[in-house]
Amino acid sequence: MKRLLLAACLLGGNFAAFAQTSTTETAAVKQTINTFFDGMRRGDSTMVRSTLAPGAVFQVIANREGKTQVQVEKVAGFLKSVGTPHKEVYDERITFEQVLIDANLASVWTPYQFYVGTTFSHCGYNSFQLVKLAEGWKIVHIIDTRRKEKCK
Repeated sequence: MKRLLLAACLLGGNFAAFAQTSTTETAAVKQTINTFFDGMRRGDSTMVRSTLAPGAVFQVIANREGKTQVQVEKVAGFLKSVGTPHKEVYDERITFEQVLIDANLASVWTPYQFYVGTTFSHCGYNSFQLVKLAEGWKIVHIIDTRRKEKCK
């Protein structure tokens, strides 16, 4: 009976340690994504770049003439767009709907609304894949939907 009680205590301690790590890691993953969008709002391409893993991929799911297409967005072009001075703020407003983490992989689902200045542009969902590298969590893949109606 004492051994069973000891095993239960040890196991419970491991779950508590895992939960604490998971909460810390979830916060770190969210911070990386928030930094990405803070950089975009500030027009700071260096800040945005700091959140990206080498070889990061951006994709958009588009509907052209009733056909679903997956388009690749060039990261360099996106960074240039963010960093080139523009009058209006690019403001992507997200909420964290789901954050899943296993070891050094995180998958994050975020509904969003995108504004240029105060003008609504479009909405959709982002799906982020992040990897934990030596310097922290980095975005390795973003794919999103874009539409003007049926926004959350």
